[in-house]
Amino acid sequence: MTVTTASAPGKIILFGEHAVVYGHPALAVPVHEVQATCRIEPLPAGAGVVIAAPDINFAAPLSAAPEDNPLAAAVRHTLAACPPTLPINARITVTADIPVARGLGSGAAIATAVVKALGQYVGRALPPQQIADIVFAVEKIHHGTPSGIDNTVIAFGQPVFFQKGRPLQRLAVGRPLTLVIGDTGIKSQTRKVVGNLRRRRDADKPRYDGWFQLMGRLAPAARQAIEAGQVARIADYMAQNHALLQQIGVSSDELDRLVRAALEAGALGAKLSGAGRGGNMIALVEDNRAFEVTQALQRAGAAQTIVTTVGSSAKK
Repeated sequence: MTVTTASAPGKIILFGEHAVVYGHPALAVPVHEVQATCRIEPLPAGAGVVIAAPDINFAAPLSAAPEDNPLAAAVRHTLAACPPTLPINARITVTADIPVARGLGSGAAIATAVVKALGQYVGRALPPQQIADIVFAVEKIHHGTPSGIDNTVIAFGQPVFFQKGRPLQRLAVGRPLTLVIGDTGIKSQTRKVVGNLRRRRDADKPRYDGWFQLMGRLAPAARQAIEAGQVARIADYMAQNHALLQQIGVSSDELDRLVRAALEAGALGAKLSGAGRGGNMIALVEDNRAFEVTQALQRAGAAQTIVTTVGSSAKK
């Protein structure tokens, strides 16, 4: 067997975060500017499988890795889905430049890179849906009750209109959209944020379900606007979605500050993206305002910024 490598992008949610957990639609897009990479290289006979993640100083034989280790789970699920004809002796190394716990799908991207690389290594180039299904099983370790959107958009590597339990629909982009992603620098644990929100919702279902329904209506409307290239409508829907996310208690002072800074610097629209309570926000900008908005976000405290174009034919 020869050395095999595979990569997977990060992701951001444009519309529908949190509501997607309760069956409503959401829109998500890959972020190719950040990547997770898996490299698999053969080892001598009898060495078995060794997993290494130098970014977090982790290395262990697969046989010794605990069941709830996401890397080991990705390997085990993949080998179960496509068992090799001969014992594998290999070193599986993962690296990523995707910030962890920031709403960029780092866990799903790393698992996707592992599944893709290992499938290729054993002679089975797995289709995107099967990769997404395997990664979804790994996502349960990270998030408990994931919606399925992260593993789907990352495995397919294209904009998607996603609704749990329904066939995947590709999100067509009528006009390339430039987005500036602003990182608060605060880790946001999806499992914790989703769990806390679920408890609040269980205590007041009519009110929270009403907010989720409003978000659920925004996603298809935003899809129509994106496919028609109507940026003013998209920006308006972003404002509405952010206000609803504030209502359900998942925004934060830091996120709201970055959203205001982006708008004051000329962004067309802005909102938090992902679980909230930290993590990232996104700003929709005209190309010629990306630099100014980036600078404004950094002055407002953003730990990192990323400029990405949705709908561009060029993938990085």
